[in-house]
Amino acid sequence: MKPIYLASNSRARRELLKKSGLKFKVFPSRVKEKRSIGHLSYAGLVKKNALDKALEASGRIKRGIVIAADTIVVQDKKIFGKPADLKGAKSMLKRISRKPQWLYTGVAIIDKEKRKALLSYEKTKVYMDSLTDSEIDDYFRKVSPLDKAGSFDIQGKGAFFIRRIEGCFYNVVGLPLRTLYRMLKKTGVKFLCLYLLFFPVLLALSGCSTEYNVVTGEQETYYYSTDKEVQMGKAIAKEVEKEYKFADDPLLKERVERVGKRIAAVSDRKEINYSFNVLDDEEVNAVSLPGGYVYVNKGLLDKIESDDELAGVLAHEVGHIVARHSIKKLQGYQGYSLLKLLAIVAPVSGEVGAAADTAFTELLLGYGREDELLADKLGTRYAKLAGYDPHGMLKFLEKLQDIDRRKPLEPKSYFKTHPYVPDRIRVVKEELGESMAFQDYINIEQEEHK
Repeated sequence: MKPIYLASNSRARRELLKKSGLKFKVFPSRVKEKRSIGHLSYAGLVKKNALDKALEASGRIKRGIVIAADTIVVQDKKIFGKPADLKGAKSMLKRISRKPQWLYTGVAIIDKEKRKALLSYEKTKVYMDSLTDSEIDDYFRKVSPLDKAGSFDIQGKGAFFIRRIEGCFYNVVGLPLRTLYRMLKKTGVKFLCLYLLFFPVLLALSGCSTEYNVVTGEQETYYYSTDKEVQMGKAIAKEVEKEYKFADDPLLKERVERVGKRIAAVSDRKEINYSFNVLDDEEVNAVSLPGGYVYVNKGLLDKIESDDELAGVLAHEVGHIVARHSIKKLQGYQGYSLLKLLAIVAPVSGEVGAAADTAFTELLLGYGREDELLADKLGTRYAKLAGYDPHGMLKFLEKLQDIDRRKPLEPKSYFKTHPYVPDRIRVVKEELGESMAFQDYINIEQEEHK
């Protein structure tokens, strides 16, 4: 295998490459970055600086691959690089914290033997809280700003004043890993799988924990503690409440809360406070968020005839929360998206933005078959323990089955997010100790909806 050289002395870049499993040698370039833009775009400037670094370093080796990068921060057409001293760092950070800024990183790779050069770049928009002098002084006592473009880090203490980002998280750290991964593939260099690449950073940022799940009976690994999960759910819920209108019927809300609280009280997860709300939406849908947030659409409630049916619906959503299906789904969605979301919700205050929207949309799309069936099993159990007739869940599932046959699927419909109605009926009957009827078997659909 060809030797790989990192033409940078950046600690953040070294750490990212180490955690990716890539074997390399640190071989700093002697080139000084240019900060005059001339006729170049910001992307062109960072790519030229990265290429100049890679060329200089490759001129001092006989064989191998050189990786070089350059990062700048741009705000109001002014370019910020690494500060020259603490006074300059303080002035820089105070200024860029007032408005959003763009962070550009150019990446250059040179294969010495093949005389091949690859160039690319990444840009990310960063939103910060406006910082006071005392906050900056306190930050600088804990973190050295002199080796960081813009004087801040996102992977460390700097995360506490970054409200949100739009774009690649690792670009803000100092090296856009997805871009680098795709470039190295073209040179024949093999990276570890992306899961292993992301895993150590997730571990460092969020605190991985292994817990016994009482409903699955297995030890399961979570990147988020219960406190983090509740905090994340609260952040997503704020975004939901900005975008969706609540039903203006207080009796409807009281009914859902009353039934929901009885279900939560008998569930296997009592360490969180559950919240139940009604959205003014005609879709036949319900959704649960991390940390105990449950939303039911008015359109679904219009189909319900009794509290027993409502208990079945709410108990199903509580089942998802008890089994932590939402948090596990978000963990598995994309390592980068989760890091982005975590970085946003790390401060208790602050705007959630696009990441919360993405998380809510992903949860609206529903869970996998096994998760849905487990939620039905738990929902049947909880409805019964709360004093409701669990056959109410069967009645509601039969209604869904009838709707499913008569109406085309909608992007956010309840029956799209819960597509296995006959299987769900089977699971509920098994939980109740009842046998399957002949029609339950013949009702399993083999064709697309018409």
